[in-house]
Amino acid sequence: MKVNAKKIAGVGLLTALVVVLQLLGSFIKFGTVSISLVLIPIVVGAALYGVGAGAWLGGVFSVVVLCQPDTALFLNMSIFGTILTVMLKGILAGALSGLVYRVLSKKHKYAGVVCAAVVCPVVNTGIFLLGCRLFFFDWILQNAGGANAFIFMITGFVGLNFVVELAVNVVLSPVIVRLVNISKKQLS
Repeated sequence: MKVNAKKIAGVGLLTALVVVLQLLGSFIKFGTVSISLVLIPIVVGAALYGVGAGAWLGGVFSVVVLCQPDTALFLNMSIFGTILTVMLKGILAGALSGLVYRVLSKKHKYAGVVCAAVVCPVVNTGIFLLGCRLFFFDWILQNAGGANAFIFMITGFVGLNFVVELAVNVVLSPVIVRLVNISKKQLS
């Protein structure tokens, strides 16, 4: 296996950025959920360094999420369900972003980055909602106050948060990847 020092350094830098952004992101709230600014370096890493790097960065994101106070509510209800949901959503968001980028960038790099930037929050949020349905639905029904439980999940847990994450990802990820690619050409 060939060791690429630039890739190791790049993934290492993005790993540190994932940790810092997730910790700082916990202070930026929309509704009841912290916004995940961390998805940007996950998409960038997946595009620049591949599916494995995307999965790694998503996994790091997941571990940090599990250590944060916001997760305690879910851990109290189901440790297994919380760990499974949180780990899957991060790892798959990163890996699938990298896969989408790899497939689409062969034809058009910009389309590959934009689609990867869309896939990341969609997978992250989709698996979170699926985990809520599978492991925490009784609690959600109790707290929905007679409202439709799915609507409660969307408005209470996701809502504006998802829209902001998606918009920020779609705008910033392609710009960052473009800047990195320009700097790579200048350094070569």
